Amino acid sequence: MTDNNPGVWACLRYNDADAARVFMTEVLGFTETLTIRDDNDNTRFVHAEVKWPEGGGIMYGSGGTHEDYPQPVPGTQWIYVVTQDVGGVHKRVVEAGGKVVAEPHDTEYGSHNVIVADPEGNIWTFGTYPGA
Repeated sequence: MTDNNPGVWACLRYNDADAARVFMTEVLGFTETLTIRDDNDNTRFVHAEVKWPEGGGIMYGSGGTHEDYPQPVPGTQWIYVVTQDVGGVHKRVVEAGGKVVAEPHDTEYGSHNVIVADPEGNIWTFGTYPGA
């Protein structure tokens, strides 16, 4: 996968968006591309983006920053990321002391996956299955 301009973005909300940024970039391996902080509260993220080196991206921010539409509850979301380096993701999470929900394993649909949780409890599956 090489398209770094996805037509579909996963969107997440966090109680501590800065800690999420650190986890996504320093542990999972995303690249920070944009961070817009609240002018009145520098700890709150109005909008932020990270890109996955193999294609795709995540938009995220602090919970409650967009009252004009429904907000997901931080810590209750599930993301699937396509990667050929499941072992590398697993190793980085373990080395950072992160939570591994399911060790690397093969699935009945031909993917090799690892499942981890971010610091707020969102579930991230990294797998080789690129979709049908």
